Amino acid sequence: MLAHNVYFTLKDRSQARIDELVLACNAYLTGHPGTTFFFAGILEPDLARPVNDRGFDVALVIVFEDRAAHDVYQTAPRHDQFVAEQKDNWEQVRVFDAIC
Repeated sequence: MLAHNVYFTLKDRSQARIDELVLACNAYLTGHPGTTFFFAGILEPDLARPVNDRGFDVALVIVFEDRAAHDVYQTAPRHDQFVAEQKDNWEQVRVFDAIC
């Protein structure tokens, strides 16, 4: 399996723009071949312990059955459309990929 974790910090951090990004994740990034788990959500404001990284607005977690499925996803037309439509509001994007 490969876990693809993406953390978005937005230029416009309003709730409307955060909600827009979560909706876009759900519209464009779900249902890709080889996906075994999908999650798109927002920072939990009440979890503010010293160990919590709070430098993001939206979290995306997709687990793929293998590296090959991840690689196909990265060049899929729906993924490319998501990036093209949303990237102008991204201040920072951090990606953490892990395999097991």
